[in-house]
Amino acid sequence: MDPDLPYCGPAPDPQAWIMAWNLDPVLIGCLGVVALGGLWQLRGQPAARRHAFGGAMVAAVLAFVSPLCALSVALFSARTLHHLVVIAVLAPALALAFPLRRSPQVLAVLAVSAALWAWHLPVVYAAAWDSAAVYWALQLALIVPGWAFWSSVLGQGAGGVSGGVSGGVSGGVSGRGAGAVALGALVGQMGMLGALLTFAPRAFYVQHLAHAPRFGLNALQDQQLAGLIMWVPGMVPLAVLAALMAWTALVQAPQQPLGQGGRRA
Repeated sequence: MDPDLPYCGPAPDPQAWIMAWNLDPVLIGCLGVVALGGLWQLRGQPAARRHAFGGAMVAAVLAFVSPLCALSVALFSARTLHHLVVIAVLAPALALAFPLRRSPQVLAVLAVSAALWAWHLPVVYAAAWDSAAVYWALQLALIVPGWAFWSSVLGQGAGGVSGGVSGGVSGGVSGRGAGAVALGALVGQMGMLGALLTFAPRAFYVQHLAHAPRFGLNALQDQQLAGLIMWVPGMVPLAVLAALMAWTALVQAPQQPLGQGGRRA
């Protein structure tokens, strides 16, 4: 890997970007080790967990091996799509396959939000562009807190709380409500970032000034497209999921019996 280029290599040619696969042997080797180790750990486990792990590996290949990696060098909108693959596909798939137990939900929300905002600070973005070490540190700063975040949200949403039938129902309902709040917090961060990118009067990321026009966009239009990607395919599905979780928590909330005078006991 050329140290003078971003980790994903040079910006691809618009006519041949689909051929710009990242075949970094270290990355391929690491993914292979993770795949074999994960399958070994999941032997004898329910098929749903194995399928989730398979989905996580596909998302990792899409984000870091497929031409999306190289395309993110040319277009900031592709970088935003790359982040969505990590946060909304890779991280929840990992959480379903290998849920992190006792993930502090508030800390997970703060950590994944901080990583998301850090990626969008021009000075931090430039550092990731210039250094593979910084690039991977920021990627891990998205993946690991995202993994913890989704473990908390999906784990609580499953209602797997011990303590008898009534305790399990009660815990599951309150867990869905807490998960909806946490997911809503992430959606809010994405909404603010999307608005900032869409309505900013100038382009923030000089790294794309020369590359975006080759794909028919100027850098500001590319940045605005990134904001729309953050809103529509990014924020909307998560907002719908948060709403469904909140609705389920409300519908299934246990009703207290009426006492004397028609009041709740």
